[in-house]
Amino acid sequence: MAHTSVISLIKSNKARLLDLWIQKQLVNESLRDDLMTNDDLRAQSEELVNALANTLTEDNLNQVDSTQFDEVYEILSGISISRARQGFSPRETGLYIFSLKEAIIDLLRQATDDTTVLFEESQKINRLLDSLGVITFETFIKGREEVILRQTEEISDISTPVIQIWEGILALPIIGTLDSSRTQVVMENLLQKIVDTGSSIAILDISGVPAVDSLVAQHLIKTVSATRLMGAECIISGIRPEIAQTVVHLGIDLSNIITKATLASALKYAFSMNRMVVKRMDVEKRAL
Repeated sequence: MAHTSVISLIKSNKARLLDLWIQKQLVNESLRDDLMTNDDLRAQSEELVNALANTLTEDNLNQVDSTQFDEVYEILSGISISRARQGFSPRETGLYIFSLKEAIIDLLRQATDDTTVLFEESQKINRLLDSLGVITFETFIKGREEVILRQTEEISDISTPVIQIWEGILALPIIGTLDSSRTQVVMENLLQKIVDTGSSIAILDISGVPAVDSLVAQHLIKTVSATRLMGAECIISGIRPEIAQTVVHLGIDLSNIITKATLASALKYAFSMNRMVVKRMDVEKRAL
């Protein structure tokens, strides 16, 4: 064949192009068949091939920013974001679109033996697919950021549960580092729970906090102050020896805050504040 346009080739050989592309994806060792079935992969790829074939013209091939490519970009963006949410890696997602470039060039090689035509037409499709590759990575990163943000919020909620352990007594076990944003979540959850339950005592257990510095201490003091403004007393438990030494070394004043070494000690103190006593009940063993 003396001359072949890559545009006309794609339009007249959509089924062949799709088969070549699917073959390249299936033989790739990085293919995640645990995250997507072959049928879903084919349906996804077919939608993109059809949109690309219907959009491409000789006039817009070099105008990748043209609004005529909106449908192609929308489909590709949806694919990238969904793959980010499904757990695909950036490399796996990038290979998806770049393997389409390889399939188109293979199709072009089969259609012409003219090296000049092959080079010129390959250059055209390279520019277009490289632009699609950029969109793929941009939207993949956006999808991954959404996943990370959602997971961060979920972890924050899970790691700051406010538990009503007795009538009028709340406990909030804090696990991990206590920074400014997390302190805000802790205070909001705790204060809302105080309102909902009408509790008068809140226990902040910091056994799961790896280290306490001046900043963490300030966050704890703010939480205690906010709790008192709501009419509840606050007890900090989980003061380990190393934490006590650090607090003293930093010159942090916690003298006006009730502190206990363990959650059990804090709970016992909370009972005494409410004029309650918990005793072990002796049960007589009766002979059958």
